[in-house]
Amino acid sequence: MGWMADETGLGKTAANYVPLTPLSHLRRAASVFTERTAVIYGDHRVTYAQYYERCTRLASALAEMGVAPGDVVATLIPNLPAQAEAHFGVPACGAVLNTINTRLDVETVAYIFDHGGAKVVLADPQFLELAEAAIAKMDGPSPRIVEVADAAHGWPASGRHPEYEAVLASGDPSFDWIMPEDEWESLALNYTSGTTGRPKGVVYHHRGAYLMTMGTVVSWRMVLHPVFMAIVPLFHCNGWNHTWMMPMLGGTLVCCRDIAAKPIYDAIADEGVTHFGGAPIVLNMLVNADDAERRDFDHVVEVFTAGAPPAPATLDKIEKLGFNVTQVYGLTETYGHVTECLWQSDWDGAEDTAAIKARQGVAFPMMEHITVMDGGMAQVPMDSAAQGEIMIRGNSVMKGYLKNPDATAEAFEGGYFHSGDIAIQHPDGYIQIADRAKDIIISGGENISSVEVEGVLMAHPDVNLAAVVAKPDEKWGEVPCAFVELKPGASPSEADLIAFSRETLAGFKAPKQVVFQELPKTSTGKIQKFELRKTAAAL
Repeated sequence: MGWMADETGLGKTAANYVPLTPLSHLRRAASVFTERTAVIYGDHRVTYAQYYERCTRLASALAEMGVAPGDVVATLIPNLPAQAEAHFGVPACGAVLNTINTRLDVETVAYIFDHGGAKVVLADPQFLELAEAAIAKMDGPSPRIVEVADAAHGWPASGRHPEYEAVLASGDPSFDWIMPEDEWESLALNYTSGTTGRPKGVVYHHRGAYLMTMGTVVSWRMVLHPVFMAIVPLFHCNGWNHTWMMPMLGGTLVCCRDIAAKPIYDAIADEGVTHFGGAPIVLNMLVNADDAERRDFDHVVEVFTAGAPPAPATLDKIEKLGFNVTQVYGLTETYGHVTECLWQSDWDGAEDTAAIKARQGVAFPMMEHITVMDGGMAQVPMDSAAQGEIMIRGNSVMKGYLKNPDATAEAFEGGYFHSGDIAIQHPDGYIQIADRAKDIIISGGENISSVEVEGVLMAHPDVNLAAVVAKPDEKWGEVPCAFVELKPGASPSEADLIAFSRETLAGFKAPKQVVFQELPKTSTGKIQKFELRKTAAAL
């Protein structure tokens, strides 16, 4: 027994143990980076002192509205300052932040309001009718609406609800933030598409988000005072946790309401944007921008891309424009990116550079172990051929699915999070996705459940059978393509079925093409989707 066997007096105290939380980053920044610019959005420019005060006032105002620790506050907001402020102000009053995908349909938003139990929802005027219609369809208690006006960009307040700036003005700037007593406390609630079509509520803890911010700094080779443009929607894994990270570095967050080539190029040239994340569709947009949209700049812009592997041709073109792209991979259940295609110096000058960059790569430093396993949870051969499922273990993995212990237990079986993504592993350990289990379609960075779309099509009176697969698309990466068997004598058109699906589904989930044919099936009647994918790819 060594001398450390006696640990009398070596316990946790307030002096040597503080629960990890990203809230600490902004509290520190308010005093360390007081006068540095924290957030930019058009004419809105605030210092860290002002950013901290606005978040504090929001926390105070929410508490005055009756939001208690553990309650949920939802948002339906683009990437605007209020959405960033909610990332600190909501948890600062002890509440849980639920950023909702603004592209969802009314029924799904109503389900999320009900399932999460939102007490307040911050809504941009563009999505106010969505919020109101969803509340009208709720079964449980309705959340109060606070309207976040954006008059300078064409979205003034309707006057039907309290307005955000007035609510902030009512808050106490000296409100004492409610910091977590346990870093396992819930920080955020994010809904992800599932194969059943009903979204599952993914719960994040403070510890995971804090470590996510630390690991990202290392992997993105960041130094003090980056200028980060929020392109990844903050309703996607809380923007991969980058908004929580910026105050740690005294960085500047540049908000962007509408994602287009010109505002991105303008922000790089005028504000000196150094970093952003985005799906491959954003890279395509920048590559295909015309002369009127493109701007010259004299620094390298670091880009994280995820959602689907970018085409090698796109990578080749964008890097010549001054962007250095790193492929990352993750899921809502992992707070965003947890693997990276970490570049090795001996790859410099390789002929297949773009193909290498399209790999999902190796674990971020804050993760414990990420690998590819077979059905018996044994390591697959790292031979660039054997396929298995990506398995993930580490602190930046969700607490679980809200009110769904069975799905949580299934996801964590064997001590790893089961991603559902099928991949190979190269001899150097780098992971590369080969196919997607669960038939999730990723369109413009958005997850679409093929089962959900099929369920809607099957509800049409003329449809006998429907199967939906991903069809390659130059703009969106993938789009839903439906294959439909009709009932005898029925003759709806392709336009009829697309219009029918849009009555229920969000526009991006609706099929972009409908093919009428007999569906290929196995001897047991199972639809052979791999055959349909081949057909869709050839269309």
